[in-house]
Amino acid sequence: MIFTKTKIEGVWVVEPEPKTDERGYFQRMYCLNEFADQGIDFKIVQANQAMSLKKGIIRGPHMQKAPNSEDKLMQCTKGAIFDVAIDFRRESETFGQWVGNTISQENKKMVFVPKGIMHGYQVLEDNTVVAYPVSQFYSPDDVIGI
Repeated sequence: MIFTKTKIEGVWVVEPEPKTDERGYFQRMYCLNEFADQGIDFKIVQANQAMSLKKGIIRGPHMQKAPNSEDKLMQCTKGAIFDVAIDFRRESETFGQWVGNTISQENKKMVFVPKGIMHGYQVLEDNTVVAYPVSQFYSPDDVIGI
């Protein structure tokens, strides 16, 4: 996997390195050791999937607040999205700043979103599917959003 830092501390673009042959490809979407090698402590407790029917749909930005803050690894398995991470950590040097990335089935990129980062995306194609493992169980009472 190729890990690229963004201007927001803790937000990474993660690019798998597919192994291809005549059958198609194989790639890892997560490896505990490779994340740890980058200093990322990400342990998955739940995996989620969202399907959006129409291009233009916006989901978020939102996050879970402490004590149930969560890390996410966003991946688009069908279609494409414009993914946005907003630094919501008041003590951060980049508080209020954001980064955006197009992630798609085609480019296979993923975005790692750490605790304290507001997250959302806009759907760029009809019938888009996003899958994302998280480090914390869903806690509806702790969800906040813009």
